[in-house]
Amino acid sequence: MSLLARKAKMSRPLLIMHLKRLQNAGLVTSRMELSDDGKAMNFYEVTPFMLELSPKSVAEAAKTLTVKKQPDP
Repeated sequence: MSLLARKAKMSRPLLIMHLKRLQNAGLVTSRMELSDDGKAMNFYEVTPFMLELSPKSVAEAAKTLTVKKQPDP
């Protein structure tokens, strides 16, 4: 985890938060293994997926967007 956090240039807690969200969305899976010295190591892997873009799917996704209101000058 530390190596990935360094390569992604983010803190470990932030990386863990993002990985959990990706896992909850079904985009990554994880598995826990013990190293020879008894340390628990969590390995993450991208889940194969297919994203289909069509006018209908883009329109549905657009409904979930929010727009920040600009402050009045």
